[in-house]
Amino acid sequence: MLIRVDAASEVPLFAQIADGIRADIAAGRRGAGDRLPGAREVAAGLGVNLHTVLHAYQLLRDEGLVHLHRGRGAVVTDVAAQLKELGSEIAAIVRLSRECGVAPDALAALVRSAALTPAGPAGE
Repeated sequence: MLIRVDAASEVPLFAQIADGIRADIAAGRRGAGDRLPGAREVAAGLGVNLHTVLHAYQLLRDEGLVHLHRGRGAVVTDVAAQLKELGSEIAAIVRLSRECGVAPDALAALVRSAALTPAGPAGE
Protein backbone atom coordinates (compact mmCIF):
# COMPACT_ATOMS: atom_id res chain seq x y z
CA MET A 1 0.00 0.00 0.00
CA LEU A 2 1.38 3.34 -1.04
CA ILE A 3 -0.03 6.36 0.75
CA ARG A 4 1.17 9.82 -0.11
CA VAL A 5 0.56 13.00 1.82
CA ASP A 6 1.20 16.60 0.92
CA ALA A 7 1.96 18.73 3.97
CA ALA A 8 1.31 21.88 1.90
CA SER A 9 -2.22 20.77 0.95
CA GLU A 10 -5.27 22.36 2.54
CA VAL A 11 -6.66 18.83 3.01
CA PRO A 12 -5.88 17.59 6.53
CA LEU A 13 -3.27 14.83 6.72
CA PHE A 14 -5.69 12.33 8.27
CA ALA A 15 -8.10 12.90 5.36
CA GLN A 16 -5.30 12.41 2.83
CA ILE A 17 -4.40 9.10 4.48
CA ALA A 18 -8.04 7.96 4.49
CA ASP A 19 -8.40 9.05 0.85
CA GLY A 20 -5.37 6.96 -0.11
CA ILE A 21 -6.75 3.87 1.59
CA ARG A 22 -10.20 4.41 0.04
CA ALA A 23 -8.54 4.69 -3.38
CA ASP A 24 -6.67 1.41 -2.79
CA ILE A 25 -9.95 -0.30 -1.89
CA ALA A 26 -11.82 1.18 -4.88
CA ALA A 27 -9.01 0.07 -7.21
CA GLY A 28 -9.08 -3.45 -5.79
CA ARG A 29 -5.61 -3.26 -4.25
CA ARG A 30 -7.20 -3.94 -0.85
CA GLY A 31 -10.12 -6.26 -0.33
CA ALA A 32 -12.38 -7.64 2.38
CA GLY A 33 -10.35 -9.28 5.13
CA ASP A 34 -7.08 -7.54 4.25
CA ARG A 35 -5.24 -6.10 7.22
CA LEU A 36 -4.02 -2.52 6.92
CA PRO A 37 -0.48 -1.73 8.05
CA GLY A 38 -0.18 -0.85 11.71
CA ALA A 39 -0.78 2.78 12.58
CA ARG A 40 2.74 3.11 14.01
CA GLU A 41 4.24 1.74 10.80
CA VAL A 42 2.21 4.14 8.63
CA ALA A 43 3.03 7.10 10.89
CA ALA A 44 6.74 6.32 10.76
CA GLY A 45 6.68 5.81 7.00
CA LEU A 46 4.90 9.09 6.35
CA GLY A 47 6.62 11.08 9.07
CA VAL A 48 3.33 12.01 10.73
CA ASN A 49 1.96 11.74 14.24
CA LEU A 50 0.52 8.37 15.28
CA HIS A 51 -2.76 10.06 16.22
CA THR A 52 -3.09 11.40 12.66
CA VAL A 53 -3.08 7.84 11.30
CA LEU A 54 -5.43 6.66 14.05
CA HIS A 55 -7.81 9.50 13.13
CA ALA A 56 -7.77 8.31 9.49
CA TYR A 57 -8.43 4.71 10.56
CA GLN A 58 -11.29 5.85 12.82
CA LEU A 59 -12.81 7.81 9.93
CA LEU A 60 -12.68 4.69 7.76
CA ARG A 61 -14.25 2.72 10.62
CA ASP A 62 -17.06 5.26 10.89
CA GLU A 63 -17.65 4.86 7.13
CA GLY A 64 -17.88 1.10 7.56
CA LEU A 65 -14.79 0.38 5.45
CA VAL A 66 -12.65 -1.11 8.23
CA HIS A 67 -13.08 -2.84 11.56
CA LEU A 68 -10.65 -1.78 14.27
CA HIS A 69 -9.52 -4.53 16.61
CA ARG A 70 -7.37 -3.67 19.62
CA GLY A 71 -4.10 -5.51 19.23
CA ARG A 72 -4.97 -6.84 15.77
CA GLY A 73 -5.22 -3.58 13.85
CA ALA A 74 -7.53 -2.47 11.08
CA VAL A 75 -9.18 -5.00 8.78
CA VAL A 76 -11.04 -4.12 5.57
CA THR A 77 -14.76 -4.99 5.72
CA ASP A 78 -17.05 -6.54 3.12
CA VAL A 79 -18.06 -3.03 2.08
CA ALA A 80 -14.79 -3.04 0.11
CA ALA A 81 -16.38 -5.16 -2.62
CA GLN A 82 -19.13 -2.58 -3.08
CA LEU A 83 -16.60 0.24 -3.20
CA LYS A 84 -14.56 -1.68 -5.79
CA GLU A 85 -17.68 -2.00 -7.96
CA LEU A 86 -18.10 1.76 -7.77
CA GLY A 87 -14.44 2.28 -8.69
CA SER A 88 -14.92 1.57 -12.39
CA GLU A 89 -18.06 3.69 -12.52
CA ILE A 90 -16.25 6.55 -10.80
CA ALA A 91 -13.37 6.27 -13.28
CA ALA A 92 -15.86 6.53 -16.16
CA ILE A 93 -17.50 9.62 -14.64
CA VAL A 94 -14.11 11.27 -14.09
CA ARG A 95 -13.08 10.49 -17.68
CA LEU A 96 -16.33 11.96 -19.02
CA SER A 97 -16.06 15.06 -16.84
CA ARG A 98 -12.54 15.69 -18.15
CA GLU A 99 -13.77 15.36 -21.72
CA CYS A 100 -16.52 17.88 -20.95
CA GLY A 101 -14.08 20.28 -19.27
CA VAL A 102 -15.65 19.98 -15.82
CA ALA A 103 -13.18 21.01 -13.10
CA PRO A 104 -12.42 18.41 -10.39
CA ASP A 105 -13.83 20.66 -7.65
CA ALA A 106 -17.06 21.12 -9.61
CA LEU A 107 -17.37 17.36 -10.13
CA ALA A 108 -16.78 16.77 -6.42
CA ALA A 109 -19.47 19.31 -5.57
CA LEU A 110 -21.91 17.61 -7.95
CA VAL A 111 -21.19 14.22 -6.38
CA ARG A 112 -21.64 15.62 -2.85
CA SER A 113 -24.92 17.23 -3.87
CA ALA A 114 -26.18 14.01 -5.46
CA ALA A 115 -25.16 11.98 -2.42
CA LEU A 116 -27.09 14.29 -0.11
CA THR A 117 -30.22 14.36 -2.28
CA PRO A 118 -32.76 11.70 -1.32
CA ALA A 119 -33.26 9.19 -4.12
CA GLY A 120 -36.60 9.48 -5.86
CA PRO A 121 -38.66 6.62 -7.26
CA ALA A 122 -36.90 4.33 -9.73
CA GLY A 123 -36.51 5.89 -13.15
CA GLU A 124 -36.35 9.47 -11.93
